[in-house]
Amino acid sequence: MPFMKDKMKKKDEVNLEDMQEQINEAETQQEEVKPAAEEAVEESAETQEQAVDETEKLKAEIEEKKNQYLRLQADFENFRRRTRQEKEELGNVVTQTILKDMLPLLDNFERALASDNKDSEGFHKGVEMIYNQFAEALKKNGLEYIETEGKKFDPNFHQAVMRVQNPDLEDEIIAAELQKGYIVKGRVVRPSMVQVVSN
Repeated sequence: MPFMKDKMKKKDEVNLEDMQEQINEAETQQEEVKPAAEEAVEESAETQEQAVDETEKLKAEIEEKKNQYLRLQADFENFRRRTRQEKEELGNVVTQTILKDMLPLLDNFERALASDNKDSEGFHKGVEMIYNQFAEALKKNGLEYIETEGKKFDPNFHQAVMRVQNPDLEDEIIAAELQKGYIVKGRVVRPSMVQVVSN
């Protein structure tokens, strides 16, 4: 039995040595894994910190863009309001200018109507004076007469209301003006009503 005891003792020693070896290997592996784990944790913390920094930067950029957008929107609204106001003011100035130019005409009509003079020649001269004043006031505000005499018919400026034959004139020439037409700054206010030659 002592032999068996020795054998068991040796077996226990071998097992003990094996266990010690396994423990040593496990500790070595643990020591190798520990720095890698710590490194991974550090990298994870750095990555997380970078992600937080990047998120903060993006939030700041978004806030800045939002503020720029709001400023632009406010500037645009101010521009629209200012433009609308200027347009109204310009319309008022134009209306006031035209009406101011018309007031002397109104005064002259009142004088002509209040006149006791029934002389038709004097009355005619008074009305002619008013007409000339009125035409001058309109001309001053940009109104121009559309020339028709001897001109070729142009549908952009003339409205043909009659076609007439006239062997003395070429086709599409205006034979007569029935009503004057006017333009303001190149835009037709009213086309001339005309007779057009059609042989």
